Amino acid sequence: MNSHWQDLASNSNGYYEEDDFAAATYRLVTDQVIYHSDLKGRKIYSIIDQYERHIAKALAPLGVTIGVDRQLLYAYALPQHPSLTTATIPQTMFALVLRGLYEDGMRAGQVSDDSGEIICDFIELQEKYRLMTNRELPPKGELETLIRTARRWGIVRRLEAGDTHLSGLNIESDDGGIAIRPAIRVILGEAALQQLALWGAKDRDVELPPAEDSDAQQPSPDDIP
Repeated sequence: MNSHWQDLASNSNGYYEEDDFAAATYRLVTDQVIYHSDLKGRKIYSIIDQYERHIAKALAPLGVTIGVDRQLLYAYALPQHPSLTTATIPQTMFALVLRGLYEDGMRAGQVSDDSGEIICDFIELQEKYRLMTNRELPPKGELETLIRTARRWGIVRRLEAGDTHLSGLNIESDDGGIAIRPAIRVILGEAALQQLALWGAKDRDVELPPAEDSDAQQPSPDDIP
């Protein structure tokens, strides 16, 4: 593979080095989603965008497929085979609530900018969580842990109260809010939508299993049912 990256670096007329391709490929696999809007992801996204076919070929033997959304400017990697790890119930529920919030925001035209993110404060999150799950939003410490996990999956950003993304968006919470990122539609695909529909069926006749410790496991995003 080193010779493959060497050839690409040579053909870039010195713009990229061999290590740039190796680092971009590694980051794509470990982060799962790379956003151009993130300062540290800008160069990596550009490499993946330009050399998508080559990187896809390199990752295919590992059972990883990649894609690039050139409208919303993010790249993603998805494992073709299920992982042995599983998401905890709180992680699954939280991710599904985020997916529901994202779809609601898209239908209402609440996309914050060209990045395709949906911004919400914790008041809205609390209301949506209660509506969808018939449970209260976890307390602050557990909630922040769930947000950090969702951030590792590439589906959310934590926003502080003074974040410029919150200006003019009628954010009511002094604690800030979250930005639900567009790759959530890829990471949580049709299976997630089916689960959301199931939750809403027959006045919520489907009973969710009891809550578990949100710190119990550290899953990969493809494990969410």
